[in-house]
Amino acid sequence: MPRMVHAKRKILVTSALPYANGPIHLGHLVEYVQTDIWVRFQKMRGHDCHYVCADDAHGTPIMLRAQKEGIEPAALVARMGREHLRDFTDFGIGFDNYGSTDSAENRDLVTQMYTRLRAAGHIRTRTIQQAYDPVKNMFLPDRFIRGTCPRCGAPDQYGDSCEVCGATYSPTELKNPVSAISGATPVQKESEHYFFRLGDFEATLRSWLFPDITQARHVQAEVANKLDEWFSVGLQDWDISRDAPYFGFEIPDAPGKYFYVWLDAPVGYMASFQQLCQRRGLDFDAYWKPDAGSELYHFIGKDILYFHALFWPAMLEGAGFRKPTAVFAHGFLTVNGQKMSKSRGTFINARTYLDHLNPEYLRYYFASKLGPHVEDIDLNLDDFTARVNSDLVGKYVNIASRAAGLLHRHFGGAIAAPGPASTAARQEVIEGALAAAGRIGEAYEERRFGIVVRETMALADSLNQWWDRCRPWELSRRFAQPAQTDDNDTLHAVCSAALEGFRILSLYLKPVLPKLARDAERFLGLPEQGWDDLVVALPAGHHINPYQHLATRIEPKQVQSMLASPGENATMTTDTTAAAPQTAEAVKPEITIDDFAKVDLRVARIVRAGQVDGADKLLQLTVDLGDGRMRNIFAGIRAAYVPADLEGRLTVVVANLAPRRMKFGISEGMVLAAGPGGKDLWILSPDSGAEPGMRIK
Repeated sequence: MPRMVHAKRKILVTSALPYANGPIHLGHLVEYVQTDIWVRFQKMRGHDCHYVCADDAHGTPIMLRAQKEGIEPAALVARMGREHLRDFTDFGIGFDNYGSTDSAENRDLVTQMYTRLRAAGHIRTRTIQQAYDPVKNMFLPDRFIRGTCPRCGAPDQYGDSCEVCGATYSPTELKNPVSAISGATPVQKESEHYFFRLGDFEATLRSWLFPDITQARHVQAEVANKLDEWFSVGLQDWDISRDAPYFGFEIPDAPGKYFYVWLDAPVGYMASFQQLCQRRGLDFDAYWKPDAGSELYHFIGKDILYFHALFWPAMLEGAGFRKPTAVFAHGFLTVNGQKMSKSRGTFINARTYLDHLNPEYLRYYFASKLGPHVEDIDLNLDDFTARVNSDLVGKYVNIASRAAGLLHRHFGGAIAAPGPASTAARQEVIEGALAAAGRIGEAYEERRFGIVVRETMALADSLNQWWDRCRPWELSRRFAQPAQTDDNDTLHAVCSAALEGFRILSLYLKPVLPKLARDAERFLGLPEQGWDDLVVALPAGHHINPYQHLATRIEPKQVQSMLASPGENATMTTDTTAAAPQTAEAVKPEITIDDFAKVDLRVARIVRAGQVDGADKLLQLTVDLGDGRMRNIFAGIRAAYVPADLEGRLTVVVANLAPRRMKFGISEGMVLAAGPGGKDLWILSPDSGAEPGMRIK
């Protein structure tokens, strides 16, 4: 077969910059693994693809941590940068350049961008009031103010949002506020701040986010729907300055004023790429000027959409640079069905994992879960163990170990020459595997890595089943009989075809498992393989090396040892039915039977049900309690139900629950449901004959 021909593309790819204030954890790695897989695929196709990243190195938290450690912020940033890059490298993340936003290149580019925006009239100043710590003599970011939630009364909440009820608010609304730094009560103080006029770019952003059907999308559809909310209320000016003391770049001609970390952080993509250009002699403008023929992609988490899909493209437009080709957002990572949390035992640092388990196994598991949408993925540790052992050890490398042993025992490790037996084996096994190249390549391009894994493992299943049907071990037992020459030829062809199939599977998995695939290439006696090498078969007489273990099983004790490591919560369990810490949660204060009797449970009919844009777990329900008034309820049952299955059903609700204002609107009740959570959650359904409004006693 001829080699494949592809038009060569010029591609620049970035991942969000990790904050230089703490270690890399498994939640971070979802993004970097996703990006790295896509980049490796593009490079395998022969495209000019560059992957850059950097540490996000500025801001108040870094300044305060450095003070606590008694070192300069620059020293903290340098240390964290080394640790981050070490962890990324050990997980096979192949950056072409890894920099820092606290670099000379970034300072120059941020200054250039700001100066251009100011000259074009996109910067304005105004005086605002902020919380000020009278002890530390500094203005306080929202997250450094703690107090009582003004909505639900929960104590010790952040200055901008409540972790208990989910409400968002202004720091001035917080009750009993205190500085998280000194414990002092903040005072209000005026300061002149610099603002970026985001509204100047409303038309540009609308056309970029909501193209007509003839144009390619720059963000996922669900992202565009969520961002549409910003336009409905009007694009507001964005505060891009912070007051001293602050670790960052000082604003030109504004002593004591510093660029807000989120202004210089995305410019760090450009600065890191500029460092790569200087090292490799690349043309910076060919990737960043407005009419550049290259492609620019950002992979980010859904929590920083506004910065990357509103502020960033507007800044680029206003400063005379090109906008991204696309921004790809992903969801969060849960572990054993729970949000990553140290207190719950579901928080695992990258280095802790690396001390106990093969990093490529996690890459494989993440890939099996990843797709093109903004969905959370779950690391179920029991499923992780079972899938790696079954797929990679039991299916994939099993092919190589079985075929290589017989090939070396009887044929000196040499691949069979063409003949009737070889032709039959190729038609039955190899041509089917090669026919999947188009589907798998398309899935890689569209970031549907779960499809890549399923397709490849289906091929591995077929290959193992074919091997079992051929029964080569029986041919091997008869090999010593000289008269059985046909059997000898068949055995040689079967072993050779199996190893050729293994070579194809290795290429399909190479972006996901770069080290394992490279080890497989060495075992097969091959140089570095690219996507075009799919059609270049192992030649007759080619010698493969004796088989050595390419992958080993995960033992449950390895997982338990990881979870029991210092710095991790040793009480965490891989049993998904008991995934919470084993230490019992304190029982809430007692209530009386009279307190319980206050709960009014009523039968309700679900009139309408719909998804909530921007909420991964909620459905919005309109319910009828039979009193002529429809109530709106937000219920966390999205993983278990689709709206169409709920409309018209009866259920049970807490009818006298006080309305609660949420981010998405007001919820006027609570639907009762039971189960361990996720897809295994069931709303309560009354017996037949029940009517809306009927009281449950």
